[in-house]
Amino acid sequence: MSFPRLIAFMPGLEQLANYQSQWWQDDVRAGLSVAAVALPVAIAYAQLTGVNAAVGLYSCVLPMLVYALFGTSRQLIVGPDAATCAVIAAVVTPLAGGDSLKHWQLVMTMTVMTGFWCLVASRFRLGVMADFLSKPILIGLLNGVAITIIVGQLSKIFGFSFEKGYLIERLLNVPGALTRTHWPTLMISAVTVLVFVLLKRFRPRWPASMCVLALAGLLVWLFNLQQLGIVTVGEVRSGLPSFQAPAFDLGIARELVMPALNLAMVSFVSMMLTARSFAAKNGYDIDADKEFRALGFANIASALSQGFAISGADSRTAVNDANGGKSQLVSVLAALLIALVALFFTAPLAFIPSAALGVVLVVASLSLIDIKAVWHLRNRDRSAFLLALTTLFAVLFIGVIPGITLAVLLGLFQFLLTVTRPTDQVLGLDAKGVIRSMDDTDKAKSIPGVFIYRFNSPLTYFNATYFKRRLLERFVRESEPVDCIIIDAVPSFTHLDLSVMAMLGDLQQLLKKRGVRLVMAGRKRQLLSWFEQAGLPTGEGGILVRPDLYLALKMNQAYKQALAEGQAPLVQKIKEDELALTHSHL
Repeated sequence: MSFPRLIAFMPGLEQLANYQSQWWQDDVRAGLSVAAVALPVAIAYAQLTGVNAAVGLYSCVLPMLVYALFGTSRQLIVGPDAATCAVIAAVVTPLAGGDSLKHWQLVMTMTVMTGFWCLVASRFRLGVMADFLSKPILIGLLNGVAITIIVGQLSKIFGFSFEKGYLIERLLNVPGALTRTHWPTLMISAVTVLVFVLLKRFRPRWPASMCVLALAGLLVWLFNLQQLGIVTVGEVRSGLPSFQAPAFDLGIARELVMPALNLAMVSFVSMMLTARSFAAKNGYDIDADKEFRALGFANIASALSQGFAISGADSRTAVNDANGGKSQLVSVLAALLIALVALFFTAPLAFIPSAALGVVLVVASLSLIDIKAVWHLRNRDRSAFLLALTTLFAVLFIGVIPGITLAVLLGLFQFLLTVTRPTDQVLGLDAKGVIRSMDDTDKAKSIPGVFIYRFNSPLTYFNATYFKRRLLERFVRESEPVDCIIIDAVPSFTHLDLSVMAMLGDLQQLLKKRGVRLVMAGRKRQLLSWFEQAGLPTGEGGILVRPDLYLALKMNQAYKQALAEGQAPLVQKIKEDELALTHSHL
């Protein structure tokens, strides 16, 4: 493989090949900071996923190295993500039936499937899916997932256990469960929260999550608090991961296919929002299809290293950017530091209390909650507000996976509604002779005898009938007689569709019987070719085609004026010009 092709396949190599020495100091500082934040979060998210803390570390190392080679973002950090882990836990826990080994194997299986779906999407250049889940739907989804995680962690923070598995039942069970509070556990949680708040207030640049977990673990070790019933992480394996094959039981694997597809899509959309934000801030572009491929390879790498599904980590990416990280060398350095801990320094992790991890998860989830953003949509965009609210309540009431499925369907329906029932305008002329939309401001006036129509969506078989109906509805409302309809072809005639051609032929015949000429303005070369293939008549007596709106309007007005003044030679000349223009491919 030639070097240019290798660079196209591994964009990260180009960054490393063109590395500038002045970046080194910033990248080292950023790498240390990212590792300091990623370590406690990885352990906490492993607990959320239902696997050993070491698995959280494995889920950081190889995926970060793989993304550094295959990703196109210079700042993005991949790793465990709250929403991703919540989805995995929601899917795998019922299937595992309490068997921890089977649970781990199913987590890896779902991770492989997620990576596979990402690679398939990249192969078919479906990076456009980054725009598929709209921002309102994603806001509702992340709020719902965050609330679900927070409620789930209450039992660890207060030291009781929930008897119910669903969010609403758990919320209803909270008052009774609080009577079973384990007070030593609650005290550890309170100390953790207090130290976290103080660090954020007085030492905002310190890695607060790592500090509070270190302090909580130190307290458990010094005072042997385990004898008081405080639950800790327990033994964390050190060294290289012991290989466990993913569970490919056909019946169970079938249950993971669609959740893995949902997870791949949500992870990719969330990752792209983060990657695009920091790319725009730092003045470069990213390739959505290559990002899909990078996410796929990173997830497969995570499964091969016995880890779970990962995504773009917005908090760690923000830490990277805030510390001046310039390249993916930050990911490489952070991954190596986490690998050192996983190989040689896991013993102290055994003393970290689950309550402190619960606090860290709650804090991380609070950053996902943005109810204000949902509420602001109420005044800015009513339909977007309803979409966000529907997604939020779907996650809360019917669960994470059904909520994500509903979010995907809502995104699809929103897209179909936009395409099938788009906006449209009647156009006129303003005082300066510029064609513009006619609205309540009366800046544009209608043109006597001419009706100009614009349909703001590509025409295809499922909106052709609506196009015809809307055009005729607006046409019949005209108070003055109209003998020419001009259609702006640029936004709506983007590809050949025989159903659209048939509709256009019917429309032309209908208007011809009423003595109305049909003129298409724009995309002249394409339209003439398509009309010829569809057998539609063009030129005098058929559909007239003009290069643009202004020429279509000018020739129509010149024709009417010459006809009104009885200038037969000029009328004939205009007809000849029209015929020449219609059959010209200039």
